[in-house]
Amino acid sequence: MTRDQIFEFFRRLAEANPAPETELAYGNTFQLLVAVTLSAQATDVGVNKATRRLFEIVRTPAEMVALGEEGLKAHIQTIGLFNAKARNVIALSEMLIRDHGGEVPADRDALTRLPGVGRKTANVVLNTAFGMETFAVDTHIFRVGNRTGMAKGKTPEAVEKGLEKKVPAPFRLGAHHWLILHGRYVCKARLPECWHCGVIDLCRFKAKTAEPGPPTPAKPARKAKDKTP
Repeated sequence: MTRDQIFEFFRRLAEANPAPETELAYGNTFQLLVAVTLSAQATDVGVNKATRRLFEIVRTPAEMVALGEEGLKAHIQTIGLFNAKARNVIALSEMLIRDHGGEVPADRDALTRLPGVGRKTANVVLNTAFGMETFAVDTHIFRVGNRTGMAKGKTPEAVEKGLEKKVPAPFRLGAHHWLILHGRYVCKARLPECWHCGVIDLCRFKAKTAEPGPPTPAKPARKAKDKTP
């Protein structure tokens, strides 16, 4: 995609959704960090369901440590890998108390030193909580970056670097959210819904899909012949 095409791509997404935001539910930066950590290999809907009651009683790292690993597991057992995630969340909460005064640091290196926090999670927190122009490449952004031709790469890091170079200034803060939402609801993994994509003419994806037609009506069952003599 050319620079002009990339600008137009984001202009249209911004026009359709001027204020994009994460679909994870949270009340403060610590809860955001926990929610993003739990969202690995899980859906936002599933995480929100699990954290609804949790976030009513846990708002700080100290409250999370007081809840304990077993108490946390009871809230998040519907989420994949909940045993390992519970262990990491308790450990990162302890580290926040010990090394950061109970506050979430606005620094990528400090964030990625926390147990269970990788570069993607750190970038989400920096972007959403601290307003930094970061690109958290999850499966949706990785797919959209490669399919559209906007930022091709064999690894999330390569796609992230491509986005950092190519996303124009007016859209850098919201780009992360626009791309995730576009991948989640339009440019889907198994069957991209190209027939209602607002940027289809800018996309380099060759195997564009057409809108499925109405289902073929079932043929009426054939009546068995009457063999009564």
